[in-house]
Amino acid sequence: MAKTLYEILGVEEKATGDEIRAAYRKLAKQHHPDLNPGDKAAEEQFKKISAAFSILRDDEQRARYDRGEIDESGAEKPESRFYRQYADSDSKHHYHSSAGYEDFVDLGDMFAEAFARRQHDQPHTREYSFAFPGGDLRYHLAIEFMEAVKGLKKRISMPDGVTLDVSIPAGITDGQVLRLKNKGLPGVNGGPPGDALVSITIKPHPVFQRQGNDIILELPIGLHEAVLGSSVEVPTIDGRVNMAVPKGATTGQTLRLRGKGIERKKSRGDQLVRLKIVMPEKVDEELENFMKTWADSHRYNPRIDLEKKI
Repeated sequence: MAKTLYEILGVEEKATGDEIRAAYRKLAKQHHPDLNPGDKAAEEQFKKISAAFSILRDDEQRARYDRGEIDESGAEKPESRFYRQYADSDSKHHYHSSAGYEDFVDLGDMFAEAFARRQHDQPHTREYSFAFPGGDLRYHLAIEFMEAVKGLKKRISMPDGVTLDVSIPAGITDGQVLRLKNKGLPGVNGGPPGDALVSITIKPHPVFQRQGNDIILELPIGLHEAVLGSSVEVPTIDGRVNMAVPKGATTGQTLRLRGKGIERKKSRGDQLVRLKIVMPEKVDEELENFMKTWADSHRYNPRIDLEKKI
């Protein structure tokens, strides 16, 4: 009794599209003629699994097959007769159709890499007319916070040993992936090369934090500066600037330095300065006596807002 398309791929009839694709990739790698030279049984099995996948990968085709409107060869729908045309073509043109190969070769697929190197190192004894795109190469690059802010050029060595110069744009974000076109593995049989994908990780800064294009800075100020107001020096990504602290400033209050944030895509953020009142290391007798006298006549409740919310 002839196997159903589901049996050929080794999946259940209720299998999802992802499960069908995964089964196809596994079987295709196992039975591909280039990895089984001269093995007619493997070649025939590869034809069958390719034919099964060409129907089941298409929702409409699969539905028609499930309803019994087309058979395992795709009969009744000429554009779906992949297996019959595939099996009957002469040996010079085997595997001419590229249908389904975008699912066969994943990004960074190790099979694609091995296949590409086999193509490069060992000439085939028979000619195949289909082309595979080269696999993508992935690289993880950690950079300093200020390098991400200002941008720079880095020289990196990819997993295949190739050295590339990478331009890191100013304002790049953590986790962003740079795509270097055609810098991946070579294609097969004239297929285009893959890309190099460089994933960026930004190391934390001891002082600055980032929020979109804004820079966040917690600035310690003295008790006297908070009470009397003052002009204080503030670090920014462009160097130090003077900033006015208003009289009566309090911890948690945020002051904004406009245009002192990150510049990205012709737009620049601000620097947000969050104040933090820091007491002197030692409260001397003079300060203690002054505060006692002051508190006697100026007592207030700093927790009044909190108490209203409870």
